[in-house]
Amino acid sequence: MSLEVGAVVEGEVTGITNFGAFVQLPEGKVGLIHISEVSNVYVKDVHDFLKEHEKIKVKIISIDARGKIALSVKQLMPPAELPKKPQYPQSESQERGGSVYQSAPKPMMPLSFEDKLSKFLKDSDDRMLDLKRNTESKRGGRGARRER
Repeated sequence: MSLEVGAVVEGEVTGITNFGAFVQLPEGKVGLIHISEVSNVYVKDVHDFLKEHEKIKVKIISIDARGKIALSVKQLMPPAELPKKPQYPQSESQERGGSVYQSAPKPMMPLSFEDKLSKFLKDSDDRMLDLKRNTESKRGGRGARRER
């Protein structure tokens, strides 16, 4: 059987490094399982997942022009389930809108141009007022000249 991309073959782990593991394949060839292709979960140390002289099944994911063979164990595993977001039960008061932390009401229809403009002007006035208060509080103390 010749080695080709996509084939699943059995091999023996011959060496483990900090970046992956080398596997002896049929026909005397050697391939590398990169650390990112060892498992579906985060791999800090390859030794936690593979042992030397262990027989494993691997998938050939690429063979480059120089003959380097990239292998994967991860692609033979079922996909890992993502943790689900916790769902918090809603109390009756939240369902009726009586929550203490009530979210902003959602507009039912898109805002008209006049409504958008008035909202912009109000926000702008609020920002200008905050800026004016901030600059007025800074005047006077720090190095300003005083007339006698």
